[in-house]
Amino acid sequence: MDKINHYCGIDVSKDTIDVKSIQTGHKVYDNNFKGFRKLLKESFPKTHFVMEATGVYHEKLAHFLYNKGCSVSVVNPLVIKRFSQMLLRSTKTDKADSEMIFKYATKNHPNHWKPLAAYIEACKDLNGVLSLLLKQRTALLNKQHSLQSKGCKETITLRCIKHCIKNLNLRIKLLEDQMEHYIELHEPGLYNRLKTIPGIGKKTAVFLIVITDGFRHFESSKQVSSYLGLSPSILTSGSSIKGQSRITKSGNGHIRNLLFLSSFTACKYNPACKSLFDRITQKGKSKKLALIAVANKLLKQAFAIAKSGESFNPEYVSMHPTMR
Repeated sequence: MDKINHYCGIDVSKDTIDVKSIQTGHKVYDNNFKGFRKLLKESFPKTHFVMEATGVYHEKLAHFLYNKGCSVSVVNPLVIKRFSQMLLRSTKTDKADSEMIFKYATKNHPNHWKPLAAYIEACKDLNGVLSLLLKQRTALLNKQHSLQSKGCKETITLRCIKHCIKNLNLRIKLLEDQMEHYIELHEPGLYNRLKTIPGIGKKTAVFLIVITDGFRHFESSKQVSSYLGLSPSILTSGSSIKGQSRITKSGNGHIRNLLFLSSFTACKYNPACKSLFDRITQKGKSKKLALIAVANKLLKQAFAIAKSGESFNPEYVSMHPTMR
């Protein structure tokens, strides 16, 4: 009986947390340390707390409970959404969400959550700001191209745009250099091994480690591909519905772009990727499709290197089924 946990479903919002458990039913607490302490005081000793990943709002509560020695699970919101759809739920309130998380936990017994290493958290914060700066730079580059295409001369508008782009480039490089510094300091072995893969450069290696947390929480390369949005999505049904196959594009778009760009180099210098690219294009498939397949191949190689602890070997064929 000591091993049985009492599950507690928690829906986290900006200011409050809605809690559903057998002991207290539905209750609402403040989303601050005072509310966390009250929640812990009113819960069973062996309660397993389960919550959705809600941006940054859940992190303070998850870290608090974990540091107090509690069992904690953080579930992907899409999983809870699909679970509620399976039960044909139509109500969408904080109270109903906490109850749905509670039902999901009691039925599926989610895995325990552990906080990321401090340097990974720091890199993710850097990556968040970096993503914003990249979007701003893209918008400015598009505007610059638009003005130049219609024959706009060197005006104050163009000068302002160029100045902003130059400033953004400096900030982007500063953030990327800081991320690389963290990875070189804390993950030198994996970082150097990933760079031995033809096609994987410094920037791609850094982002792969940051986004996947060093591939620690993945059991297969297919899981990594799905997590990064590079897995194919096929829509077919009977003889009437035959949708075009395309990647899901879920997860981090920047790392997908880096892997796609890396695939151009890999097609030339990575033997396995070159063979794959040639085989697909010879069948009459598009080069873009072949490059996406090469990006997935690079992910498989990176996963194999991370799990095996070995550097890249073009003749190496892993005997482990999850690394093929």
